[in-house]
Amino acid sequence: MEGVNEMSAEQAVRTADPEMKRLLHLASNVASSRATILISGESGTGKEILARYIHAKSPRASRRLVAVNCAAIPADLLESELFGFEKGAFTGAVQMKPGKFELANQSTFLLDEISEMPLILQAKLLRVIQEGEVERLGAKAPVKVNVRLIATTNRDLPAMVKAGQFREDLYYRLNVIPLAIPALRNRPRDIEELARFFTEVSGLVNGKSEKRLSAEAVQKLKSWKWPGNVRELENVIERSILMSAQPEISADDIEIAGFKPQPTQGGDLVPGMTIEEAERRLIMKTLEYTSQNRTKAAQLLGISIRTLRNKLHEYGVAPAGATVEERSNG
Repeated sequence: MEGVNEMSAEQAVRTADPEMKRLLHLASNVASSRATILISGESGTGKEILARYIHAKSPRASRRLVAVNCAAIPADLLESELFGFEKGAFTGAVQMKPGKFELANQSTFLLDEISEMPLILQAKLLRVIQEGEVERLGAKAPVKVNVRLIATTNRDLPAMVKAGQFREDLYYRLNVIPLAIPALRNRPRDIEELARFFTEVSGLVNGKSEKRLSAEAVQKLKSWKWPGNVRELENVIERSILMSAQPEISADDIEIAGFKPQPTQGGDLVPGMTIEEAERRLIMKTLEYTSQNRTKAAQLLGISIRTLRNKLHEYGVAPAGATVEERSNG
């Protein structure tokens, strides 16, 4: 999440969700230890941000966190990238180069998407964890390292172990402290929290700090399931900030691929429900969808403002001050 890098990891871990708060509390408690941590979660949930949060809370925070994405480096280059090499170890090795493990000595080493690491390298990684030392390619002796290891994955590692695609002994070495980040769709309270945070960050980065989200924009964001999780939300917010011509970002400025308005949900209807009760639920759900804008709700429902007001009076809903538009349409 590029925009988040403009602020500290601690600032970026914003949440209103009880499960995420519990997770952050646990992460804070284990940050001071040397225990290996395995962070799991769908793509885009913020696994790297959580890893940086843990590092920032640890005694190693004064040193730079070193990160390697195992999925981004070709398998034949990953070994030298991780463990380094001696001069002459292979064609093109004109001088000694320390690996990322050595660079992370006395600090935190993040192995992103550990599930993509080839089995042959998993064995070498296991040795580093067990012995606390690395051996450069072509070296005659290992080098001691003091590294706090955090690994992340978006795949089911136990299933990979059963399929013979991931070493069982390495899995247990990594899974000392398991932290599973819930998908954004399972923590709806965080949608508005993160949306406003990304609006602030992206506004500053793009020279548009006056931008703010309207209530309708927030409601639209809350109605989406976010298959791309936090990363998708951040991208949508940044695009909206750049495309919006006004200081306030409207619902129309929020462009989400695949989005279709859903003012009601079939799950609200119960077999045996009366027509009157179904009508009441439809009206109240539509008002919720429009953030209590009665003019928009009446338009969506295909009824007049007067009819909507009469229905709400029947339901015992206190009348709101009618707008000029409502009076003219009523």
